[in-house]
Amino acid sequence: MRFGKTLQTSFYEPWQDRYLDYPKLKSMLREDEYEEDESWTENDENRFSDEIFNVQLEKVTSFHEAKFKELKDRVDSAFEKLKDLPTSEDGQPRSELATQRLKELESELDAITNEVNQLKRYSNLNYTGFLKIVKKHDRKRGLRYKIRPLMMQQLSDRPFNSEQAYGPLIHRLSLAYFTVKQQLEEGVSEGVMAELQDGVQETRNGETYSAHKFWVHPDNLLEVKTFIMRRLPNLVYSEVSAKEVDGNGDPSLTSLYFDNSKFDLYKRKVERETEASSLRLRWYGQLGASPDIFLEQKIVHEGGTSEERKFTIKAKYVKPFIDGEYKMEKTIAKMERQGQSEDDVARFKTTVNGIQDFIKERKLQPVVRANYKRTAFQKPADDRIRISIDTDLAFVREDTLDSRRPCRDPNEWHRLDIDNRNIGYPFKDINQSEVSRFPHALLEIKLKEDGRKRPEWIEDLISSHMVHPAARFSKFAHGVAVLFDDYVNTLPFWLSDLDKEIRKDPQAAFEEEEQKKARRAADEQVVGSLLGNKMGSFQPSKSSPVSRSYLAERIASEGGARPTASTASTAVAGGGGGGGPRENGGSTQGGQREGQDGQPQQRSYGTIMPSFSIITRYAKSRQRRRDNVQLPEGVTEPETWIKNEGPLKVEPKVWLANERTFMKWQHICVLLGGLAVALYTAAGKNMLALAFGIVYLAIAAFAGGWGWLMHRHRRQMIVDRSGKDFDNLVGPMVVSFALAAALVLNFVFQYRSAAQRFQSDASLKGTNTTMASLPVVDELLR
Repeated sequence: MRFGKTLQTSFYEPWQDRYLDYPKLKSMLREDEYEEDESWTENDENRFSDEIFNVQLEKVTSFHEAKFKELKDRVDSAFEKLKDLPTSEDGQPRSELATQRLKELESELDAITNEVNQLKRYSNLNYTGFLKIVKKHDRKRGLRYKIRPLMMQQLSDRPFNSEQAYGPLIHRLSLAYFTVKQQLEEGVSEGVMAELQDGVQETRNGETYSAHKFWVHPDNLLEVKTFIMRRLPNLVYSEVSAKEVDGNGDPSLTSLYFDNSKFDLYKRKVERETEASSLRLRWYGQLGASPDIFLEQKIVHEGGTSEERKFTIKAKYVKPFIDGEYKMEKTIAKMERQGQSEDDVARFKTTVNGIQDFIKERKLQPVVRANYKRTAFQKPADDRIRISIDTDLAFVREDTLDSRRPCRDPNEWHRLDIDNRNIGYPFKDINQSEVSRFPHALLEIKLKEDGRKRPEWIEDLISSHMVHPAARFSKFAHGVAVLFDDYVNTLPFWLSDLDKEIRKDPQAAFEEEEQKKARRAADEQVVGSLLGNKMGSFQPSKSSPVSRSYLAERIASEGGARPTASTASTAVAGGGGGGGPRENGGSTQGGQREGQDGQPQQRSYGTIMPSFSIITRYAKSRQRRRDNVQLPEGVTEPETWIKNEGPLKVEPKVWLANERTFMKWQHICVLLGGLAVALYTAAGKNMLALAFGIVYLAIAAFAGGWGWLMHRHRRQMIVDRSGKDFDNLVGPMVVSFALAAALVLNFVFQYRSAAQRFQSDASLKGTNTTMASLPVVDELLR
């Protein structure tokens, strides 16, 4: 179907006049007329450019911005209504009036959701239309005028077809849906839960993973790899896999994706329809090395969750299997000979028959090849965190859509000109119009959903300036979009980001992420107060800009005070410090506030945001209930902690650590004691040596006694399960200062003794000289 007809059948009636006027642009381009390029004058080009850039593009952009702002305001208004709803903590049945208000709010959220979906479809259709018409222009008038690069730049500067713009709005809308459904005690749909969950959910072998995809600029690739290598080892392949990937460097992977001449699988995937499926053949290394080939079907269910079905097949059986002539009979017979269970054989048959029927019903054939090198990171025998980085990604046409000039031999299932000659990236030896190279690396993080908290370093990587989020990116969809744009009428939303600069300033990226977390925490606080759940509050980093940018502005606008970085930081940290006077004559309070009952109340997250007074009210209520709690009759306050109940179980390393410290002290005692005994024995009549021998002996005795005393004390602390610190600096400081003092005194006494000996020797020498000169004087006197 031509795009013009697709556009006419996809109009949203209330916005019909706001769409791109595609027929008018085609008529101005005179696309259906066969004429020489010289008939297209500069005035024609100016009129066409003025119409498409200054009229059509501005019309679509202004409407999209106005409608997006309107929907955002409606979502904010819905959240304001949530604050006025009664909380579930009151313990009273909900009144009919409250139920009616909830149902009205649910209907309003339904209307907002429908318009959000229509706006996303509106932006997608117009984005595709602009690219289609400029491609027609460059194809017909490209010898003298080219406007596609300018249009791509204009579209990338506008919020067209961008998931980044819709992401926060959809998440907030899903959060409101979740709250209303919980209040009405209705089930929450998988679609709403998928939007609340971070990442795309995948199911493999009965286990659920959340997948996070990102683009990595080549300038940041080495930094990302080294960041991951500090936490996860590079995945080591087995000997068989090493042979498949030639054993040199990162393995090369090839994925061969299937679709039909109408690209039905692509359309369902891009439009995110339920039960959308993709099918591919995947192998490592060169096909000439006879690697294992995996035939994989990926099914995306409602809500974004997906599952994968696959089996291995030899290259010589691929074509008969696609044609329906081979049903994996040899593999099934081999499984039965090996004695595998009937359930395993039945599951294999079901998978094989399901994939073969899927190929036959939709008339699927290989259409596009994706070739890339993969670096994988994973701990051995631990699949909780799996990370892969794909580089040197290229897409190659594998279709036979043009019967006169097919890219692939119709009698083969793959391109022989590539695989027989072992052509790899960058595929310079084939027709370059059949190749598209992806400019960035692809980072994919898969985390097992086992209830554990996500590692902090994963959070740091996801929110860093080194990666660009691409949650819904698909190699299959991207390859079809860039190589078969003449055959499809819908393009994926991430194409507009390809012409953007995805490198970010580290400080700007940090500020943006902190503000996003603060907004999300504020929304969750509102939901938590309504549902009676304890929601964790957001605590920004010490260097976080949230306090001076987002929260400070909220405090200023709602409290009438001029925001400053210091006061906002104090508010976020929950610390004390008086604030300036307010307009109503009051003053701000410190980190704790006096309640009506005179009891100090800990300041909560809601107290720094006056608009969320509902949070503060219920926080005070909970605090009062905790302070005034009375135990029921017959119930006494426990005397011991629950952690101290039950038999004592101490790990051996705790006992051995205490014993090891005791042995170190005894080692010091023996060394000092040996020194003291040797010095005392060799002193003879030297009183100074005798004295210092006694001093060193006393220090050795203290070291031995201190080591024994601390050993007994720490053993008792272990038995008592004490939470106090085990360190004690008194003993080491006493021994250190005593040894230092003894050494200094020893040096002083030895120095004084040496000085006295030197003076005695000098006096004795002078006396001897005088006695020797007396006979000479006597002789002269005679």
